[in-house]
Amino acid sequence: MVKTIRAHTNIALIKYWGKADSHLRLPLMSSLSMTLDQFYTDTKISASDEDCFVLNGIRQKDVSAQRVFSFLKVLQQRFGVTGHLLVESTNNVPTAAGLASSSSAFAALAGAFCAHYNIQLTPIELSRLARLGSGSACRSIYGGFSVWQKGTDDKSSYAYALDENPQIDLQLLAVELNTKQKRISSTAGMKMAQSSPFFQPWLLRNQQELEQMISAVKAQDFTAIGSLAELNATEMHAVNLTARPSFTYFEPATIKAIKMVSELRQNGIECYFTIDAGPNIKILSQLKNVKDITNKFVTEFENVKIINASFGPGISYLN
Repeated sequence: MVKTIRAHTNIALIKYWGKADSHLRLPLMSSLSMTLDQFYTDTKISASDEDCFVLNGIRQKDVSAQRVFSFLKVLQQRFGVTGHLLVESTNNVPTAAGLASSSSAFAALAGAFCAHYNIQLTPIELSRLARLGSGSACRSIYGGFSVWQKGTDDKSSYAYALDENPQIDLQLLAVELNTKQKRISSTAGMKMAQSSPFFQPWLLRNQQELEQMISAVKAQDFTAIGSLAELNATEMHAVNLTARPSFTYFEPATIKAIKMVSELRQNGIECYFTIDAGPNIKILSQLKNVKDITNKFVTEFENVKIINASFGPGISYLN
């Protein structure tokens, strides 16, 4: 029986922004993320006469298919298995929402590969496999909060569960401000950012900020989690702005949204922002403030799309 694997996407609250090894996808810094309930990928793999990747019911023949099968070939070689594969995926992650769909996509793909070949792995071993497809995918093996320790090689670079069933009142509002494709890919941005004179100082702060965030999560301290996430995201984008040449993912709407979050906070509605490699922001809030924040953004932005998410589960088998 073909098993369908579901993995949810995650958002990094302590960012990963730079590779130490692009082949093995080893990061320059450790990261911490929140897995989201509203965004996920379902994937199943079955034997086939030819390699075929079907996404949302449409056969893919572009770079996405190449990336999928390059990853699967690596896994086949690693485990000494063979065969052509039919990969069928359904992606429930808005492509323009500024969320890394690759995190759920490659976590689900790694899980489906193991299910197809009946390979039994621990979560940490599966996390290492998912990392080879997309760095952030290693964190989507787990629900709630997870930590990706950067490590120094293939075996030591993996994610682990920090708290898979958080009891803290923490909501994430994914605010879609701009649907255009970003001009600079994340891979290119990571390389360019390292030319900033502030990149190395930020890198040196990584362990300190990670430990502070871990403590905040364990203490269920919303204020500490939000302020640390906002600081870390701001540092990442400051590094981009001070790179040589300088670049940014921000659009005018991004700046306006950042100011709105600050104004809301000053007016007693506690919330914080985080931003990845794109113009769209994510707002960390408590449930009691979701309606007021949403109403404010709907009033200020035309045709804005907002999705309210909370904690999602780890990788699961649907059948």
